[in-house]
Amino acid sequence: MARFAKPSKPTYMKKNNALLHAFNPKSKKLIVGLMSGTSLDGLDIALCEFSGYGIKTKCRVRAFETVAYTNEVKKRIREVFAQPLVDFQKLSTLNVYIAQLHANLVLQTLKKWKVRTENITCLASHGQTVFHAPQSLFPHADYNSTLQIGDGDHLAVATGILTLSDFRQKHIAAGGEGAPLAAYGDYLLFTKKNENRILVNVGGIANFTFLPGNGKTKEVIVSDTGPGNTLLDQLVQATVKGDSFDKDGQYAASGIVNKKLLKALLNNPFFKQIFPKTTGPELFNLAYLKKAQQASATQHLHFYDVMATLTYFTAYTLCKQISSITKNKKCKVYLSGGGAHNPTLVDAIKKNLSGISVENVQKLGFNPDAKEAILFATLANETLGGHTISIGNVKPYTLGKISLPY
Repeated sequence: MARFAKPSKPTYMKKNNALLHAFNPKSKKLIVGLMSGTSLDGLDIALCEFSGYGIKTKCRVRAFETVAYTNEVKKRIREVFAQPLVDFQKLSTLNVYIAQLHANLVLQTLKKWKVRTENITCLASHGQTVFHAPQSLFPHADYNSTLQIGDGDHLAVATGILTLSDFRQKHIAAGGEGAPLAAYGDYLLFTKKNENRILVNVGGIANFTFLPGNGKTKEVIVSDTGPGNTLLDQLVQATVKGDSFDKDGQYAASGIVNKKLLKALLNNPFFKQIFPKTTGPELFNLAYLKKAQQASATQHLHFYDVMATLTYFTAYTLCKQISSITKNKKCKVYLSGGGAHNPTLVDAIKKNLSGISVENVQKLGFNPDAKEAILFATLANETLGGHTISIGNVKPYTLGKISLPY
């Protein structure tokens, strides 16, 4: 049984002062953004200093660290992750376990950074996605739905810090699919006058945000494009003992793209759906790969060739959908996420976006690994300021449930 830090116990006066400070629009805020994606690498922790709200938002990242999950933590999450049938007791217990784990990691990291908890305005916790079920993927479902575990109340009590969590539920309540949410933070932090930008994040799933140079929110486009690293990671984990991902794209670089398998992988209605759309490992998994190999009679392919094909599949589906936006528009593309560290994938993206500038988001002054944690901290800053924003056809709203530490 893991041992976690005991809840901190500030006085009621300190608690109330912290709460008043959090909702003071004129004060600077220290917000800790927390992100754990579908790749299950670990917990991204970003210490962000904010001033202002809306288009006047300014963010300075004071510290960032990714704390890797142990194999035991990954094992427990995978027992329920994207599974059609789960043990409800395991899921219920895991909801608390992940919150306590994240709280412990936050407290340890703040101590390492020599930052006192009472100086933190709030935590902005994405939680750990265990199932994502938009109706586009599950057409017989009554509603769009998604589930992130790591309860905000447990986080708040265990750390003694005001916590905002469960950001995706309001997006669904307001008419969206619960993902992707990157557009809201991307718009506030990365919009530049007279420059069309496309912010691409290649995590487990690949997504993008188109930011028009005229700054009009109605022209912002955000969508998932298909698999990012999820198929690559799953195949490596199932094939190479001790490896969890294709480091530096070395396996893919050693293979040859198979056109028959690629054609079969592309044969899915998801790629013909209009923007915005969302998906997850519930669709793009090893069963999806196996079905494509059976359809194309490519079960005999060497592991390297399958990896090369899957890597190109990710790049091609991403770029094809981006290209539908960049027609007659001069744009710059900025990459982030784990895929930005895969030179084989990045090279394939650049070749498929010939004539378009493709850079790492680090060129904009932000750590590509920290970007998603920063974005959720940005959403929390907006909510604390009472600001709403509307992207696409989703009505204006604030994001995140508020949990008090007392």
